[in-house]
Amino acid sequence: MDGRPLYLEPRLEPRLKSLLAAHGTLHSIVDALGSPVHVVVPDQIAENLERFRSVYRAHHLSGQVFYAHKANRSSALLRRLAATDAGVDVASLGELQHALGAGFGADRITATGPKNPEFLWLAARTGVTVNVDGVAELDLLATLVRGHGLAPVRVLLRLSGFETPGVKVLSRRSRFGTPVRELEPLLKAVERHGDAVVPTGVAFHLDTTSVAEKATALEGCLAALELCRSRGLRPRAVDVGGGFGISYLAEREQWEAYTSGLTAAVLGRHRPLTWGGHGYGLRNESGTLRGTLGLYPAHRSVAGAAYLDELLAQPAASLGGRPLAALLLEHLYDLHTEPGRALLDQCGLTLARVLEVRGPEPGGELLVRLAAKADDIALEDHGVLMDPVVVPRSGAGPGEGPIAVHLFGSLCLETDLITRRTVFLPRRPQPGDLLAFANTAGYAMDFHATRAQHQPAARKVAAWQDGGAWRWCLDDQFWPITPSGGVQ
Repeated sequence: MDGRPLYLEPRLEPRLKSLLAAHGTLHSIVDALGSPVHVVVPDQIAENLERFRSVYRAHHLSGQVFYAHKANRSSALLRRLAATDAGVDVASLGELQHALGAGFGADRITATGPKNPEFLWLAARTGVTVNVDGVAELDLLATLVRGHGLAPVRVLLRLSGFETPGVKVLSRRSRFGTPVRELEPLLKAVERHGDAVVPTGVAFHLDTTSVAEKATALEGCLAALELCRSRGLRPRAVDVGGGFGISYLAEREQWEAYTSGLTAAVLGRHRPLTWGGHGYGLRNESGTLRGTLGLYPAHRSVAGAAYLDELLAQPAASLGGRPLAALLLEHLYDLHTEPGRALLDQCGLTLARVLEVRGPEPGGELLVRLAAKADDIALEDHGVLMDPVVVPRSGAGPGEGPIAVHLFGSLCLETDLITRRTVFLPRRPQPGDLLAFANTAGYAMDFHATRAQHQPAARKVAAWQDGGAWRWCLDDQFWPITPSGGVQ
């Protein structure tokens, strides 16, 4: 194991693979705008939406797919979705304004997340559906509606703290939503504000990859809907939130080899695999492995739309053991989903120019400095490990075999590491080459971006295929109004 390079090759579908092969286009973008640059692919998000829609059709379910806007600030992606039948989930006043300006009508927007009065007022004023987290938020919304003479607002009641009988499966604690055991006071508040709000359904938000936990929550929501109906209310929708995930890596075997190697390295049984012995949450205590691996499961056998399909097939133990999809259909309930990362799968990449390559100390790795900061390429902030792709300045470069490197950013900080792990590249990078980090559209582009040390944040462009070539424009100049998807 010690002498074997531990690659983590990115999973690339045809559209993103084609873009990565367009070396001249990628270099022209960086030459024009500087390094780093984010490139988004709007047509891919429409394709991903269709994959989710196909699961709805397979289960004969109605409802809406709401794109979780917080995952990426891109105008191009949002406008491309506005040209479909998708909805958008906004979690701030700014996101709501962005969605309205991109072409979404209020009937295709749902407001979630922590809300200030300005956010609630604009949502109510425009007729957006509001996902309310508790009695206090409901009271504030009703006060705004009455105080400004607005029409009643559609609301979803977000719940948490679900559990099932029998083999106990608890959904983890969440700061979002009202615990189901406190549903009665929430329903009383809904009835008290009957002139200001119209309950249209229930919802949940769980930060987990566990299908069992989400099935428990969906089952609990179905029971909550029945309680609502018994009180004379007429909700008809269940919003299951997001968290459908992405499989980032091409090979499961590479992921298993790396995590096994990391464990051995932490225990001192393998050469170091990270800068400074970083263990990604694991530590060695007197020869015993402690801690928890704090990494996203970069290779997942079931993710995205397939994860939704698996969730819907789960049996509802407290409701006769029937599949959840069958129960939704039987009651004619709408299913709402809020994928963010999953809708952005394969929707973009981040380019960074190689500034410096320093030779290793004996037995060490190359030190490669990029024209970027760690927060411009925030994969590791979300626990995602994945190799970049070398985009040479000219030609393929010498075939030197696997090269071990450490990737550093341009800040004057020891902690500005693009990746803490040793990365293996198929060839030695040269100054002027680009490193392309694939599949960064979901959370890795904007969520942690800063302008530290007066260094610029990454610019963003939209790219689309026009026949056999790739075209691009600045992200905020993209509108889906020509056959090729570009601007006129």
